[in-house]
Amino acid sequence: MLSELISGERARTKIAALFDSESAAANAANRVQRTAGVPVGQVQLVCPGERHFGRKLEPETRGIVRTAIRAHVTLGLAGAVLGLIVYGVLYIAGNPAVVSSPYVAAVLAAVFGLVFGLLAGGLATARPDHQAVVTPVRDAIKAGRWAVVVHPASPQQCDDALKVLHGVSNEVVRTI
Repeated sequence: MLSELISGERARTKIAALFDSESAAANAANRVQRTAGVPVGQVQLVCPGERHFGRKLEPETRGIVRTAIRAHVTLGLAGAVLGLIVYGVLYIAGNPAVVSSPYVAAVLAAVFGLVFGLLAGGLATARPDHQAVVTPVRDAIKAGRWAVVVHPASPQQCDDALKVLHGVSNEVVRTI
């Protein structure tokens, strides 16, 4: 899968559940650790008014840097290759603009492919899907509520954590 190739993070998915009390949130965090088998370091409790809650939502700063590098290199090269494939198709089809200046057309196709690949790498690094977790958690802690944030390292942990959290909260959100 492409996400495994470009991601430098151990936990690519983030799950959050929102609670009205500390005891409900703490109980949910404990249940996720016990029932879903998610280690303590992958379950974070975010309290109301917490100033630096972003560190609990995105704890893998080195992983994010690795993701940025991998995504840009991988998708940039893939874009350049795809641009050259398009060039080859146009050349074989006898496109007059390509046939009349084959070297220039090849370079331009590779450069345009590279640029689009780098743009895709930027989008993959930005992870716009994380807003589905960040925004509700931010709004909840501003409103005096608690959040449990889980960083599952495997699909099984993800499924198990979701089952546990859906059983104890009506407000569960996750990234892709």
